[in-house]
Amino acid sequence: MTKKRIFYGIAAFLGAIILAACIYLNSLLPIITGYAAKNLCSAVFVSGRLPEDVENLDLNFSFIKFTRNNVDYGDKSVTSRFLWGRSKAIYRDGFGTTLLRDVNEESLRKIKYPGGTEPGYSQDTIKWPLGDIIPDSVTGVDLKALSDVTGKVINDNAYNGNVFAFIVLHKGIPVAEAYKPDFNQHTRLLSWSMAKSFTNAMVGILVRQGRVDIEKPAGIEEWKDDERNAITLNNLMQMQSGLEWNEDYGNRSDVTLMLHCESNMGEFAWEQKEEFPAGSHWYYSSGTTNIVSYLIREELGNDSLYYNFEDTELFNKIGMPDAVFEVDASGTRVGSSYLYATARDYARFGLLYLNNGVFNGERILPEGWVKYSTDVASASGGLYGSFFWLNKSHKLPSAPEDMYACDGHDGQHIYILPTQEMVVVILGYSPVSNPVDTDRLLKDIVNTVK
Repeated sequence: MTKKRIFYGIAAFLGAIILAACIYLNSLLPIITGYAAKNLCSAVFVSGRLPEDVENLDLNFSFIKFTRNNVDYGDKSVTSRFLWGRSKAIYRDGFGTTLLRDVNEESLRKIKYPGGTEPGYSQDTIKWPLGDIIPDSVTGVDLKALSDVTGKVINDNAYNGNVFAFIVLHKGIPVAEAYKPDFNQHTRLLSWSMAKSFTNAMVGILVRQGRVDIEKPAGIEEWKDDERNAITLNNLMQMQSGLEWNEDYGNRSDVTLMLHCESNMGEFAWEQKEEFPAGSHWYYSSGTTNIVSYLIREELGNDSLYYNFEDTELFNKIGMPDAVFEVDASGTRVGSSYLYATARDYARFGLLYLNNGVFNGERILPEGWVKYSTDVASASGGLYGSFFWLNKSHKLPSAPEDMYACDGHDGQHIYILPTQEMVVVILGYSPVSNPVDTDRLLKDIVNTVK
């Protein structure tokens, strides 16, 4: 009897472990298949990349590399499977790729992106910065030294990482630009969290128009009767909302659930409980950015206006007419993560902030907005401003203290260096296991300034 009890006890214990493992694995399947479907669909239909290249590089990690992916060029979709899990993502003109979550595909496809947002110019025929005719100007940079740096970045991977696109502006002029094979100046590449800084710009435009006050409570209806009603738009933009959040990309966390399992990402984020009083604690949260994206949509009120707003008020005015800012299944732009634009586009955005919110002679952002964006969030220890990373803590010791940046997952960067009058753009696939040595790279770039 004793041996039988021991045997049954061990069997029950092992059974419980297996059951728990299966339950946990089941909870991961939407994340695994959702990540593969969404990112492959965008890479193919927004960036124009080959599926096998994306699978061999961008999706070649963890459980993601074991997904079986079907690209349907007919209906512009990708279906990804792993074990018993399945996810589908669809591409729609203007909206980019959307992961299907709690939404009817047929209904979603019936929603059309509004027209009437043509920029009124052809970039091939007009000069930089609005167009693509680059001036042949001398700006005070050692071009030979910078060319050597560029070759090391793109051809030799001498700064580690895997850089697809690299561009440097000095005094507003492109002085270095290079691409890996299969990429070029027209390739739209994923921003990941650099998108947060574009969300900053959209709020800035609304402030300039007198439509929002960042110091007022955010006004989320679900917060009106609890302590969260004190959270301001400024708190959200400085990552000091105090809401509970887990930004760990390596497991089943708030951010991976939001991006891969939720139809309304802003709602998922605003449902989080308060952990700290608003403004008292800094914690990086993609969720807060998607709350801000939701608030922008609510402020504009009309979806046709909402979808056109970013095109007409920002993208077309700074030479980014072909950028694609993707939406979640509820129709709200994923302001935390999913912008696709070219290296030149990202450089133009950096130039907008370098020039204090003015682009090509037109004021886009309100006076003082860049200063606000780069003022230190009080609890961040000098790391963060308002949807921009700062270097006031000397996180990159070789870079200037006044440098600020848009940083994205897997090695996407826009560095803005006011003192040197430079913008540096680095795009590619450089995960935490093989990051670009941006500190050494920026040091070498700065040293080319005569």
